Amino acid sequence: MPRAYVLINCDLGSEKSVISSLKSTENVIEVHGTLGLYDIVSKIESDSEEKIQKTITNVIRKIPKIHSTVTLTRSEGKELFQASEKLIGSMLGKNDVQAYVVIHGDKGEEYNILKNLSHIQEIKEADVVFGYYDVICKIETSDYKLMENIITKGIRKLPHVRTTMTLNVITEQEA
Repeated sequence: MPRAYVLINCDLGSEKSVISSLKSTENVIEVHGTLGLYDIVSKIESDSEEKIQKTITNVIRKIPKIHSTVTLTRSEGKELFQASEKLIGSMLGKNDVQAYVVIHGDKGEEYNILKNLSHIQEIKEADVVFGYYDVICKIETSDYKLMENIITKGIRKLPHVRTTMTLNVITEQEA
C-alpha cells in the first residue's frame, strides 16, 4: 500500500491544533508532535499515490499555521517490518518512549540498511523513502536510556549509515 511520511514545521505553540487537524484528515493514519528539527511527523497511507499527493497538497499544506513540510514517499520494496512479535510490546503498553529516526546512507545501500534495522527488536517499522532522507524508522522503548543506546550503539553503527536525525515523540501534544 502506498505510504508517505510528512515532516512538518508549524507556528510555535500551534502544535496541538495542527495535530488535531491532521488526526481528522482522511488518509492520515498516525501523527505525533516531536522534538527536533521538525515539530510534527505524520504517516499517510492510501490505495494510490495520487490520493496521498492530493492529501498532502490540497489538505495538509493548507492547514493554517503549517509553514513548511518535507514529504518522504515510501519506496515499494521489501516488507521486513510486518505485524509480528515486534508489535506485542506496543500493544501491551510497555513502550512509552518513541522516536522516529531519519537516515542518510550510502547510495544504493538503502535496502541493506533496512535489513539491518529489522534485526533491532525495538525498531517497530522502517521504510526506504524518496525525498531528503533515505530511510525512516520508528523506535519504541520502555525508557530514554534504552532509546539512546539503540540510536548511538545500534543504528549509528550500522554499515552504510552516514548520518541520522532523531525526532523524539512527545505525548504532551497528543490531542
